[in-house]
Amino acid sequence: MKILVADRIAPAGVEFLKSQSGYHVLEAYDASSEELNELIADAVALIVRSETQVTEALIRSAKQLKVIGRAGVGIDNIEVPAATRSGVVVLNAPSGNTVAAAELTMAHLLCAARPVAQACASVKSGKWDRKDFSGWELSGKTLGVVGLGRIGYEVTRRARAFGMRIIAFDPNLVPERAKQLGIPLVALDALLSQADCITLHLPLLDSTHHLIDAAAIGKMRDGVVLVNCARGGIIDETALAEAVKSGKVAAAGLDVFEKEPLAEKNDLRGLGSVILTPHLGASTKEAQEGVGLEVAEAVLNVIEGRPASNCVNMPSVDADTLFKLKPYLTLATRLGTLVQQLATSTPSALKITYYGGLADMDTQAIDRAIQQGFLRNISGESVNAVNAPLKMKELGVDLAIGTSSAECEYKDLIEIEALSQEDTSIRVGGSIFGKGHTPRLVFLGEHAMEVVLDGILLILENKDIPGIVGMLGDALARDGINIANLSLSRTEPGARALSVFSLDEPPASASLGEIALHEAISRVHLVHCD
Repeated sequence: MKILVADRIAPAGVEFLKSQSGYHVLEAYDASSEELNELIADAVALIVRSETQVTEALIRSAKQLKVIGRAGVGIDNIEVPAATRSGVVVLNAPSGNTVAAAELTMAHLLCAARPVAQACASVKSGKWDRKDFSGWELSGKTLGVVGLGRIGYEVTRRARAFGMRIIAFDPNLVPERAKQLGIPLVALDALLSQADCITLHLPLLDSTHHLIDAAAIGKMRDGVVLVNCARGGIIDETALAEAVKSGKVAAAGLDVFEKEPLAEKNDLRGLGSVILTPHLGASTKEAQEGVGLEVAEAVLNVIEGRPASNCVNMPSVDADTLFKLKPYLTLATRLGTLVQQLATSTPSALKITYYGGLADMDTQAIDRAIQQGFLRNISGESVNAVNAPLKMKELGVDLAIGTSSAECEYKDLIEIEALSQEDTSIRVGGSIFGKGHTPRLVFLGEHAMEVVLDGILLILENKDIPGIVGMLGDALARDGINIANLSLSRTEPGARALSVFSLDEPPASASLGEIALHEAISRVHLVHCD
């Protein structure tokens, strides 16, 4: 199997991949887009940094691609929606450069407080003007951290050591976590107005593009310090240059820019109180080795079917959680397949409810397994856990996922209800039994039962009268088909009944037609569970 490394990563990462048996690691540095299109055709994995543009066309050229690994945090150069549609996992390596990025942020803060770079340039030019380079102390100042992820948190740890007061804004951080960290969460406007120094640690999204614009700068304290070692484009550089010229912003430190390399005529280049570095956030020996190994190990895990970490377009599941969930993934896939085959038309919505111990677990992987099973006979081999939610949306099937604390006869239960536009529904429930974690159907509609969800099931809805099992046995016997197991369920004697037969082989169409024509049978379903 081929692993294509299109951009240079640390040698330790490449050597790790080469040490694995069964893989051909191809280093294609500086390859043209045309060359990459050819090289990726039979690759199972692609590893890049920021140089290679992973376009939709490139992804379409990769018929065997399973995973794209970005050696670093940002994924701006990867068309993630295109990868998702193709069922390709996209992952990054956010941990390896955490310390390096946090330390560079502190270096920019320190250079804003003490104009070391400007003083150095002055001394080297032959001057000795101590009075021109007076600074101030970080101690006692308020640092506003916008984005309290890995790097943002590491910055707060270092800033506290300098005696700074910390406030933070992060719309995705739950208040309980902020309390654990001992960091007050405030609204963005409050942070802008209260902070002496502001540091940004956000991804570049539509919602964060030019988050710091002229209006935002206008809300800041006079003489504020602004640092961005996260992603270019979060700051409106024109607005920042004007604010520095006016004195509203006393100093700034930027490691990232909206367009890189920074244009020669960019106004920021001529401002003495602005320190500019050429995207050095991960440029330490330790960070490069850490990122290279992190992305190499994560990519290999995806290829070999182990828990994937730092996934961008699907849930990341740790090994312990996956071990607990694994028996339910098979059950979920087969329940999804069952529901789709029982439906007479594509439902408008699936309602998934978890009971018992499952109600307290992270069920994202199970959610996707249900969707993958539902789509199996619709999308075929092109569906997997990555693109199943997207394909469900394209089908127009809404998903409602919830839990219930109601009493349940089973330790764990998955209930799926398929709702159609005709206000009809199909409701099934499943659980796992025994040491072998056998997946079983425990109810279908109002009918309780116990059926192993495996192989071929023939499901009949019929009047509760004698002779149904005998008639079916005769019809199947003519095709030489054996009944492996059966489950009968009725709501009351003489009412509607449900019969589920586990078969060794599927019956012929003629036999199915004969069974369906029986006056006591209202519906026949032939279901392939796997």
